Amino acid sequence: MNMRTFCAFGMTALSLFFAAPDKAIGASNNNSWDKVFPKSEKVDIKKVTFKNRFGIELVGDLYEPKNKPKGKMAAIAVSGPFGAVKEQSSGLYAQTMAERGFVTLAFDPSFTGESGGEVRNVASPDINTDDFSAAIDYLTTLPEVDKNKIGIIGICGWGGFALNAAAQDTRIKATVTSTMYDMTRVSAKGYNDSMSAEDLYKMREELNNQRTADAKSGNPVFVPTNQDKLKGDEPQFIKDYHKYYKTKLGFHPRSINSNGGWNKTSLLSLITQPILAYADTIKSPVLMIHGEKAHSRYFSEDAFKKLTGDNKELMIIPGANHTDLYYKMDVIPFDKMEKFFKDNLK
Repeated sequence: MNMRTFCAFGMTALSLFFAAPDKAIGASNNNSWDKVFPKSEKVDIKKVTFKNRFGIELVGDLYEPKNKPKGKMAAIAVSGPFGAVKEQSSGLYAQTMAERGFVTLAFDPSFTGESGGEVRNVASPDINTDDFSAAIDYLTTLPEVDKNKIGIIGICGWGGFALNAAAQDTRIKATVTSTMYDMTRVSAKGYNDSMSAEDLYKMREELNNQRTADAKSGNPVFVPTNQDKLKGDEPQFIKDYHKYYKTKLGFHPRSINSNGGWNKTSLLSLITQPILAYADTIKSPVLMIHGEKAHSRYFSEDAFKKLTGDNKELMIIPGANHTDLYYKMDVIPFDKMEKFFKDNLK
């Protein structure tokens, strides 16, 4: 694959890494409900704000079970997929885990969704990793949360950031990754590490030339994520992403993957800052979940090999593809996640 082909495909794929195929859970008919999944009557939900250590204000949805037990509770922060918003998959995960007895927080990362930060639609390995820690900061301030019983869930590209956060933040006592992408690896090397060193250098040249052009114009260039119509010869997973993000299955106006594009020069930091470099230092328990038939399965398998200790597990879901773990309630192993967190947040 030559550099230009990769740039065109890679930037599209960068923004498309997260979606869903055939059947949707279905959106609520309640006009005040802005999520792409039905509202649960078993939880209370409220919008909250908090800041990361860079001073960027993040916006999240806090989910709590209506029948909260007395005393302090375990909590879970959730984010992802990359380019999605809290009204999509992360909210579904958060709501479902709240039904199962946890305080949960689904949040929009910096520069995206309702969260702050300028310029918009920027990805940063450093800042996005800290977004998880900022969510932990917020959860520790809640009187109903036991600050020693906090875990995280990272979906797709945010699975990689979750592992980086777990390596950085010792307050994270348990981590789940679901259908994980290593965004830094795929950005620098392409799918299945197919990019050559020369192609990578040429891409860096092109991206830095774009920075020069942005400086001259005063405005960044945003790369469209999902076109209204596909040509028909795209890889199947791209078609699946498009079907989810651009249709009623999962369209949300604030989602980059539904209605926007990434800042093109975001790739510069992603290709030079590998987020799994210190995954072998994670001492807390990790559960990694991936579909058997997912095109991205190798990300979880290779990341799992980096983990050390006897409290790590890789769960492969038979027959599932990459996007099944976004929304399919009969595929996402919520029973397994509930037991994992209850066993490790105690």
